Order: sequence, then C-alpha cells, then structure tokens
Amino acid sequence: MAGSSDEALLRDITHRHEGALAALYDRFGRISYSLAMRVVGDEAMAEDVVQEAYVKVWRMAHTYSESRGTARAWVLSVVHHQAIDACRRRRATVSLAPAGGLPAAIEPVAPDNVWETVSVKLDRESLLRAMNLIPLEQRRMIELAFFKGCTHREIADLTRMPLGTVKSRIRIGMEKLRDLLLKERV
Repeated sequence: MAGSSDEALLRDITHRHEGALAALYDRFGRISYSLAMRVVGDEAMAEDVVQEAYVKVWRMAHTYSESRGTARAWVLSVVHHQAIDACRRRRATVSLAPAGGLPAAIEPVAPDNVWETVSVKLDRESLLRAMNLIPLEQRRMIELAFFKGCTHREIADLTRMPLGTVKSRIRIGMEKLRDLLLKERV
C-alpha cells in the first residue's frame, strides 16, 4: 500500500482496509500535526485534533471526490476543520492579528520525505506572497477565520463590522487568493 496513490488509499479506506489508513497517516501525519498545531497552538490539543481527524477520515472517506481536489487537500481540510472545532470548543479569547502577516508556521519535525517538505515550504511561501497582495482588510478577515478559527459572527464582533461586510471581505479575499495562486502555478 505504500506505493499506492493517495486517492487509491482513500478508496481502500472506504472498503475498511486498516493498512490504507496507516499508510495515509504515514504520508500526512506530520503535516497534519503541523497544521493542527498552527491552528490550536497547544501540543496535546493538536495531537487530539489529528487523532479525531483520522477517525473522521476513516468514517467519511466515502465522501471524498477526486473531481473536487486532491486526497491530500481533502485530508488536510478534515484536519483544519477539526482544529477549528477544537478552538471553538475551547473558546479562547482571540485578539486581532497584527497587520504584517501570518504567524510563523510550525515546521514538521525530522521529515521523512524531502520532496514533501519542499512542497509544503513552497506552498506556504506561495500563500504568504498571495496574502500580501490582497487588501489588508480582506487579509485580516481571512487570518481570523482560517488561522485563528473565528466564526464570521465572532469576527464581526471583534472588528465591530456588520456581519455581511465580514462575509463579503472573506469571500472576495478568497477569490483573489485563488486567482493569484492559480496564476502562480501556471
């Protein structure tokens, strides 16, 4: 199974092949932990998030569709959603991020795969470049929603802006990010 594609592993998971889940975790466990750690900021909570996320991958693998994106992106989105849910459960006090960019990334420890490490670094650099090209008010909304785990309502309360304005800025900012990232990959 180690040589199987990520998508094939997800298909095998839908047929309840435990080895496929183990292989998928071997591929994405470190980056999953890094993502969870970045969102929740606590080692124990990040470990719990990753464990819960892979249980969800086991249960929900049948919902993955290759037409909507890569298996890697799907798995990491499951981790991201679990991390945000954990933050919401914790209901930590959230302060506005300073203008100037995203917090430093948590790097995977002792990576097994150099290409995966390089890919993650390049993806992060691309995202940072794109984030710096969108207007500050959109960037702040995206940072609060996706990197701090705030709901739209919480962002509206924090920034004292109408809920519709928050939603519009996030949507428009995400569209601009998508366009910038697509241009860069061409």
